[in-house]
Amino acid sequence: MVQSVELLLDDRLDGYVRAQWESLRAAGIDSQGRIRAESNRPHITLFVAESIPPDVEEAAREAVSGVEVPVHLGGVVLFGGRHATVARLVVPSAPLLDLQSRIFAAFAQCPGIPAHIRPGKWTPHVTLARRVPADRIGAAAIAAHHTPGDLAGTAHHIRRWDSTAKQEWLLI
Repeated sequence: MVQSVELLLDDRLDGYVRAQWESLRAAGIDSQGRIRAESNRPHITLFVAESIPPDVEEAAREAVSGVEVPVHLGGVVLFGGRHATVARLVVPSAPLLDLQSRIFAAFAQCPGIPAHIRPGKWTPHVTLARRVPADRIGAAAIAAHHTPGDLAGTAHHIRRWDSTAKQEWLLI
């Protein structure tokens, strides 16, 4: 299992993504909305590792205190092959890239960091559905494509997620 550091969206963007989860479910796509846990919420993953020691977490908290990042959701993007992840791209603004770089630097000594999370290789996104079969990708893209106007907002909370313990807590 993994440990992650995630940027939480403001209420407006959170609501928009949740509505997209439901649109996908209505189209017969097994979206992130199927997960009914309180901790399941739209987010932008900033960092992932096999484990994150508590002392590293405190140093990271100091490196990013008081953060408020503008977030603009872009188009639908697909990751993967035979089974795809459907996501909403997050426009990679300078403040967002800077935040991810600072988070990465604070947690860089953690074990098991995947290559795609490194600055310069990271693609900011909000996941809408995982493991979508190849024959459902078109339907998923159509269901996720609806855009109700301006998808801009902010993010000012960073949380930690422990997938083994299924626990979350705010860093800031």
